[in-house]
Amino acid sequence: MENTKYTAHNIDLSSQMEYLTSIILMNPVLDSVFKKAPKLKIEHYYIGAGCITQSIWNHHCGYPITQGIKDIDFVYYDPDLSFDKECEVIERVKGLFDDVPISVDVKNQARVHLWYEQHFGYAITPYFSLEEAINTWPTTATAIGLRKNENDTWRLYAPFGLNDLFGLIVRANKAQITKEIFEKKVLRWKTNWPDLIVIPWDYT
Repeated sequence: MENTKYTAHNIDLSSQMEYLTSIILMNPVLDSVFKKAPKLKIEHYYIGAGCITQSIWNHHCGYPITQGIKDIDFVYYDPDLSFDKECEVIERVKGLFDDVPISVDVKNQARVHLWYEQHFGYAITPYFSLEEAINTWPTTATAIGLRKNENDTWRLYAPFGLNDLFGLIVRANKAQITKEIFEKKVLRWKTNWPDLIVIPWDYT
């Protein structure tokens, strides 16, 4: 098994980016999604969070590359807050990826504040960009968005860098998440990836 902690942890960002994309392309599901996504002609989107992070974890731990990945987060930003418009985009995305064996979760990040309180029990303020939304994602290793452009180049947004990702470090991003939600995630993740190094909530 290859130990990515020592091949991509604490190296320069350019090399980490190259390492990241090489592992993502080993995941045949994500490879297909990244290749097809530009056909949607959605100007501002990312594929991110768990499907990216957990592919890296699986590669590091010697597990099947798709193990434990329950969905693929496809996030985009459209200031049109209508439910119907979001449904239209959801149908387009899911139609393009109808052959993908992992569920694709599509969300307009401009609308998240409209349903967040009902789902999680507390209100949040609106996001004014897709990157602002990613800034609040629950851990430093999962706050990551990636897309492949039509010219075959990559675009990455990772506000906390990639060191925690490649170090298998789970550290809370307290911008929005609660301690209870964080600890539930940690419990689930440690079951699938016991090698994870968890920084306790009170230490972050």
